[in-house]
Amino acid sequence: MSIEITSLLSSFKKELANCNSNNDLMKIKSNYLGKKGLLTELFSQMKNLELDEKKTKGALLNQTKISIESLLNAKSKELDSFNSTDNEIDISLPARGYTIGSHHPITITINEITNILNKYGFSISDGPEIEDDYYNFEALNIPKNHPARDMHDTFYINNEKLLRTHTSSVQIRSMLEQSPPLRIMTPGKVYRCDSDPTHSPMFHQIEGLSVEKNINFCHLKGFLTEFIKEFFDDKKIEIRFRPSYFPFTEPSAEIDIQFKNKWLEVLGCGMVHPNVLRNVKIDHKIFSGFAFGLGIERFAMLKYGISDLREFFENDLSFLSQFESIR
Repeated sequence: MSIEITSLLSSFKKELANCNSNNDLMKIKSNYLGKKGLLTELFSQMKNLELDEKKTKGALLNQTKISIESLLNAKSKELDSFNSTDNEIDISLPARGYTIGSHHPITITINEITNILNKYGFSISDGPEIEDDYYNFEALNIPKNHPARDMHDTFYINNEKLLRTHTSSVQIRSMLEQSPPLRIMTPGKVYRCDSDPTHSPMFHQIEGLSVEKNINFCHLKGFLTEFIKEFFDDKKIEIRFRPSYFPFTEPSAEIDIQFKNKWLEVLGCGMVHPNVLRNVKIDHKIFSGFAFGLGIERFAMLKYGISDLREFFENDLSFLSQFESIR
């Protein structure tokens, strides 16, 4: 056994001398000191020796084990010192896996809509998400105690501040800052007290506004018909306009599309109410305008066949990875 121990130690030192990485060092340690290692195997043979021989060989094996452990520790420090100064990356280690990310379906849908609207001359406008009551309601022909406020389920911060319930407030700010003619679109987050498979307390909306001379409902109808056909990439899609009510437009309408043999509402629209134009100091006898608004999540759900709104916000990689090919 003494010859075997001497040979084993010699072989160990040769392997250690040729070791250049922590990964290889772990393999050497396992080969000699692991459960099925070479030195471990010699220890297991001790039970077959006579008592006197056990004492002699046992002491030699223990000394060999101490020597191997000491040499392993010294080599480990040597490699760590080398890696920390000259070569911080151990190129012998297995490569880490990686995945290619994707745009979120909400982002994809916003980009698709804004690209279409941009071709019709609409530019993006932005505004605060914490809004004044005046811009969110009163300037839009919704005074205090107006029944339409009940439709919004508003998050109030105090008597005058709230989380905006629609991006129409951005339209008010834009009309106060810019003179007509103007065409703007207002993508952004809005907030309402609602939560179920088709509603979320926070969701995304985009509204459009065009204020010009001699603009009428025919312009609105023709434009939105072409917009819907282009977004859903279906020139034959069935579209209908239904009379509706919004405090800030008159006349007002909602648009439905035929989807899987059912009529589904997709957006609201109308001609800007004269009171709204008065509130932003635009002469309604000279200028008129149309406005429309739609939910980004609803358009994304229809286009990509998503049944539960909550999937947009759960960060489930198996869901999000489906959109890797869409840019």
